[in-house]
Amino acid sequence: MLYVVPTPVGNMEDMTFRAIKVLKEVDFILAEDTRTSSVLLHHYDIKNELHSHHKFNEHQTCQKVVERLLSGQSAALISDAGTPGISDPGFMLVRECVRNGIEVQTLPGATAFVPALVSSGLPCDKFVFEGFLPQKKGRQKRLGELKTENRTIVFYESPYRVVKTLEQFAEVFGAERPVSCCREISKLHEESVRGTIAEVLQHFKEHEPKGEFVIVLGAKEE
Repeated sequence: MLYVVPTPVGNMEDMTFRAIKVLKEVDFILAEDTRTSSVLLHHYDIKNELHSHHKFNEHQTCQKVVERLLSGQSAALISDAGTPGISDPGFMLVRECVRNGIEVQTLPGATAFVPALVSSGLPCDKFVFEGFLPQKKGRQKRLGELKTENRTIVFYESPYRVVKTLEQFAEVFGAERPVSCCREISKLHEESVRGTIAEVLQHFKEHEPKGEFVIVLGAKEE
């Protein structure tokens, strides 16, 4: 059995009872960054075999993990924050488990974009999750493809590129398109800045962006 276990995106208390139980009972844990995850495991007094599994080594580690699972062991996959596989390592291992007939259970739990989307005040009955845009090659092309999207669009962005991204949004989607920028989700300084792209862009030109961002962009009006 492979368990995909969400971990808090900010507040440690967002961990579920079931997640803690699974992490204590599996044979080993796979973590995106063992240093980051060790803090979480120590907080909940979880003492277990911990191995590194991230985007730079997952090609090498997947087969070894699959072999251990096929031998009858169980494992839990966690990322630094949120649900593995959502803009984090996870897809490749899950795919290999499915291909080998290994049961995969993904626990419900923390992920950054859902609270940001619901808090945005923008329609959330239908939406598109884009995650991180390409940093360079293909970025403008992808934005152009989204220009006529008639559903709410959700992006992830780093604080260092928020202003540039909003400037690009203004050029492609129009400065009057509604947007919500949510940062530091579930942390002490959580904040959602809402308005038109022009208004939110001006805010972050005057106030330095800090923390990881979820940008929720309103749909193209009919």
